[in-house]
Amino acid sequence: MKERPILFSGAMVRALLAGTKTQTRRVVKPQPRRVDGGVPFGDAPAWAHAEPGSAMMRCPYGKPGDWLWVREAWQHSNHPYGPYDEDCMVFYRADFLDDVHGPDGEKSPEGHYRTWRPSIHMPRTASRIVLEIKSVRVERLHDISEADAIAEGIERADDFFDCRCWRAYDEPKGSDVVFPDDPIGSYASLWMSINGPGSWDANPWVWVLEFRRLNVEHSPC
Repeated sequence: MKERPILFSGAMVRALLAGTKTQTRRVVKPQPRRVDGGVPFGDAPAWAHAEPGSAMMRCPYGKPGDWLWVREAWQHSNHPYGPYDEDCMVFYRADFLDDVHGPDGEKSPEGHYRTWRPSIHMPRTASRIVLEIKSVRVERLHDISEADAIAEGIERADDFFDCRCWRAYDEPKGSDVVFPDDPIGSYASLWMSINGPGSWDANPWVWVLEFRRLNVEHSPC
């Protein structure tokens, strides 16, 4: 069993904590060069694929049974007077997304702002979420099913006229922009909010990781 870090946005951290996110999709790098529409991977295990004529391509996030520890935006109790150490109290930006002053304190009447550290700088000892990989596969982004889109942790919005609705990402909460009975449309907006304009239309090959959250903080010695 190996252990690797993985980054998640605040909204997805909340979904992990709520147990509504059990999958994630990450772009395969480099992208396969096949242009005939066929599947470019051979008969290797799902976590280790090979494009014809190329070296083996292994999933950088691991294989079933491996662990992923989550990096997220954070801060520690020694800030700004000292460096982080393992005895510090750790705070997570995802826990402040519903704060009336905003997660960064930008609406605070006192003008007090919260200074968060980027997720990429989170050390292992500050992480609070560990995931165990259950399965790995490769597919085109647009192949996602409605069930898988929901498993990606998209958020339900208020229902209208007995129709299930899903949140539109990159839109304020409470916005009138929703996706009625269209979880894939909601996931597409989430994908673009993370990966940028045009990233959904590009329809890249992606690693699909299915996982479960573990009730542990550190890997065994």
